[in-house]
This record gives sequence, structure tokens and C-alpha cells, in this order.
Amino acid sequence: MRFFLSPFYHLSESHLFYNMTSLLWKGIQLETSMGSAEFASMVAALLALSQGMTLLMSKGLIFLGDYTAYYDQYAVGFSGVLFAMKVVLNAWSDDFVYLHGMVIPAKYAAWAELILIQVFIPGTSFLGHLGGILAGLVYLWLKRSFNGPDPFTLLVSSITKVVTWPLKFAQKLLRSASSQGRITGRGRVGRRASARETPRGLWRCSTCTYDNSIATDICEMCSTAREDRSFSRRQNHQDGGSGELSVDEIRHRRLQRFDR
Repeated sequence: MRFFLSPFYHLSESHLFYNMTSLLWKGIQLETSMGSAEFASMVAALLALSQGMTLLMSKGLIFLGDYTAYYDQYAVGFSGVLFAMKVVLNAWSDDFVYLHGMVIPAKYAAWAELILIQVFIPGTSFLGHLGGILAGLVYLWLKRSFNGPDPFTLLVSSITKVVTWPLKFAQKLLRSASSQGRITGRGRVGRRASARETPRGLWRCSTCTYDNSIATDICEMCSTAREDRSFSRRQNHQDGGSGELSVDEIRHRRLQRFDR
């Protein structure tokens, strides 16, 4: 259990804050470039690789005759994964970074930070950070060796689709409901539409876009005459208008109608 859970345990609030700030900065750039599913797959792979590298190096030091208690010591924190993410992020970068007064190529920033942390912050896990750098290099080598998405990425993508399906379905229903217009009384108010787009049994007022029953020739919302009837043309001719009502006139007619 310690193999997988130790990266999520931190010694202090400042330790947690520093690591999470670094994760936010690196994670935004990596997830934006590779997508959420592949980013989650990469983090899981780097977690396992960094822990495995640290364990192998600790065990190897014992076999080489170094009896320093690396194998019996514990290392906690997400720093190993963060070092691996830094290697992946800067692998193909030609930029330079400013690190504690030095300007160095971005692709070597992880190595420089490894040394500087040991100098200025004694007690940090050198093997844990080094294991993270090696994990990033191994991950890049595996990505270059095998083309296409890895199986874990496909698994994460499938799980994501299953989990988010209800939310997407609900969003689709809301969009379809909002696109049909705002329901008001027996009709609805929508955009201007042609006769082909208007539902059967209704006609849409050209002035206020209210859908009225074909049984009436006067708009129930603004009292405008129906344009495709002969009496509407006569009514417009008698009024001496062009059929277009001003906003104030529409508001006045609505008030007259609903005050009755």
C-alpha cells in the first residue's frame, strides 16, 4: 500500500502547498496539450514508474555494498511525479529558464533543480527526486517506441465517457428545449421563421414572432393582423400603414389586450 499511497502523503501544509502549486502549473500545460484522458494515463504511469525507480535504486545500493539505510527510510510527497512531469514538459523545448540566478536550457531544468534542492533544502529525498527524473525519461522512451494511444489511455477515456454520459444527455435536453423557444400561454415566442418552419395548425406573427392558432387572424400577443390573409392587406390599407409596428405600438397593444 505504501508503494501507491506514499506520494499522496505530505509532511506539512507548506510541503503540500508547494507540490500542489507545482502540479497546477505543470498540469495545465500538459493536459491542454495532450487531453484529459492521456494526461490522467500519464500521471498514473509516472506515479508507478517513479515509485518503482526509487525502490530499485534503494535495493541496488544494498547489493552494491552501500549499507546506508536508504531501503529502510521512507519518502513521502508528490515530488517524484512532479520531477517526472517536468521532464516530459520540457523534453522538446528549446527555451531557457531562470532558476535561482542561473539561465539554463529548459530540458535540463529538472537536473539542475535536483542538485539545488539538495543543497538548499537538506533532508529531502534525493533518490525520490532522481527516481522521478528517470521515470520521466523512461516514459518518453516508451512513448517514442510505441505509436498510438496506450491501453490505459483508452481505458480512462472509456470510463470518462460512461461517467459523463448522463451529464451530456441532460445538457442536450436543455439545449433542445431552449432552442424551441419560450413557451407562453397557448403559443410560444420564437425567432422569425418561414411558413415551412412553422408547426402545423399555427401561424407565426411577423411582428412579435408569437405562434397563433390558424383559427384566428389576429395575433393574440400584439393584435397584428395575419399577413397571408386578404383581409389583413385590406386592414393595413385602411390604416394607411405598411404593416410594421413600432416597439411602443406593440407594447401598447399588449397592455390593451391583457388589461381586458
